[in-house]
Amino acid sequence: MSITTYRIAILGCRGRGTAAARAYHAHPRTEIVGLCDLIEERLKTLGDEVKVSARFTDLDEMIQQTSPDIVAIPTGTEFHYDLCMRVLEHGVHIEVEKPMCVDLVEADAVIEKAEEKGVQVAVHHQGRVGASMQAIALAFNAGKIGELRYIYGSGKGYYGGYGLMNIGTHMLNNMLHFGKQCKSVFAQLTTGGKPITPEDVIPSPSGMGTIAGEYITATMQYEGNITGTLLQHRFNKMDTGAYSMELYGTEGRLMWKLGNAYYLPTPHYIPDGTNDKWESLDLIFPEHYDPKSSASEMDYWFVEDYVNALDEERPHVCSGYEGRHVIEMMMGIFESAAYGERVNLPQTDRSHPLLRWREEEGFGSPPKMPRGYGEWVNLESKRIG
Repeated sequence: MSITTYRIAILGCRGRGTAAARAYHAHPRTEIVGLCDLIEERLKTLGDEVKVSARFTDLDEMIQQTSPDIVAIPTGTEFHYDLCMRVLEHGVHIEVEKPMCVDLVEADAVIEKAEEKGVQVAVHHQGRVGASMQAIALAFNAGKIGELRYIYGSGKGYYGGYGLMNIGTHMLNNMLHFGKQCKSVFAQLTTGGKPITPEDVIPSPSGMGTIAGEYITATMQYEGNITGTLLQHRFNKMDTGAYSMELYGTEGRLMWKLGNAYYLPTPHYIPDGTNDKWESLDLIFPEHYDPKSSASEMDYWFVEDYVNALDEERPHVCSGYEGRHVIEMMMGIFESAAYGERVNLPQTDRSHPLLRWREEEGFGSPPKMPRGYGEWVNLESKRIG
């Protein structure tokens, strides 16, 4: 039986594009056949690194000349929708950086177009398929913590609404791996120590749509009796150590921290130094992954699952459907805080709840804000005092 080598084109050659290219370049079942960017210097730098001479500044020309199986779209979030729709028109599979889109109207359209063309959408939630998550999933599926009761997730300390659209999309996707379908959300959002008002609805930095909330605390109800809590609380300084997920079971606990996995063999304990010993779990890598390569193991795992998904004619673990469900959860969080009520998923009204709320309260479009996070958060800090 012949083994397919999948042809890859990269649309956008900045940081995330470079990371994606390194993973596809390292994988034995994928070949990068084209790179596209508007900046010639980026094309040259990345093209020289991954030894790709087919370099383009027009995506349609790249696709027509290179006939890729997958086009990676690791661009700024505000460009995802337009680029996804343009690429999908060619009838090729895509992978798009997270979050998939800025709202549900856009996400629905992307999924509809992919279904019309008979191709896959994968969303680059690489943490869900990385080596540490593979170890957590193996222990979980082996029943090491018994029946799952509760899931906890935390961000890195960004301004809450921005953290939700940025890092929160990863964490919610990780939590879905174990909670499965989220049925409803209830959330509290505060800005300046007070519940959000329509005046707190503003554009996100980094082009991630419309947001609100300096501090976000959200509760999710998953299938069965599983609940979860997501914290996106602003810190004075970003702290990657806070970025973690914990699974509480009837017989033990599992913890995911970026790049690491831990197991605690008891669900309840008194921290006396005898029964509170977390055990490190062995990380799980694809057998052909070379840790000496420039490819991140999480990005490499993402490629590995895409190859396997296409072979097996199944959705990627991080499919567009999962990516859209993450957006449903995020929009549900905003809607719950705005209207002060539990929001059932999926939503009937797919419009952005914060913009809808602001309009209903008699406000116009949100004011313009800087795109860069540093300048943005300084300006917002002055606004709220």
